[in-house]
Amino acid sequence: MFKLSDRLLMAVAGEPGDTVQFAEYIAKNIQLYKMRNGYELSPYAAANFTRRNLADALRSYERKFVNLLIAGVDAEGPSLYFLDYLASLVKMPFAVHGYGAMFTLSIMDKYYQKDMTREEAIGLLQKCVAEIQKRFLVDIPQFRARFVSKDGIVDAGFIKPNPSVVS
Repeated sequence: MFKLSDRLLMAVAGEPGDTVQFAEYIAKNIQLYKMRNGYELSPYAAANFTRRNLADALRSYERKFVNLLIAGVDAEGPSLYFLDYLASLVKMPFAVHGYGAMFTLSIMDKYYQKDMTREEAIGLLQKCVAEIQKRFLVDIPQFRARFVSKDGIVDAGFIKPNPSVVS
């Protein structure tokens, strides 16, 4: 996860070299925009800037095999954008990416509610982690969670499965 600004966060998955290089490039250019113009990009503008860079790279010899989630809050409220390596951009109410998405997307679809509290969101993440640990080949003991709100980015620590919430 890369902090792009006070209320803008980007999660990146894909080829290791591409993820780090591309995420740092986007983060530094968003910071440069703020320094030059005196204000931050909105989540929508940051997602479109990122999509444009992915599209340009796709049409060159410098393809980036990265999938991204960009979450942010601005005057219009919270927003979450999903971008894939083919430069598609979709605003989503919830999203997951990576190998674990095959197991957790249906859980998110079933249990997600529009106005969830932070505790309810952590409970949903615990269900997802429990499903990944039950069905995924690689043992991943814990997952880091961060929340983006109008107050900024809050580190929620590590999410571990709760045996009482296993689906």
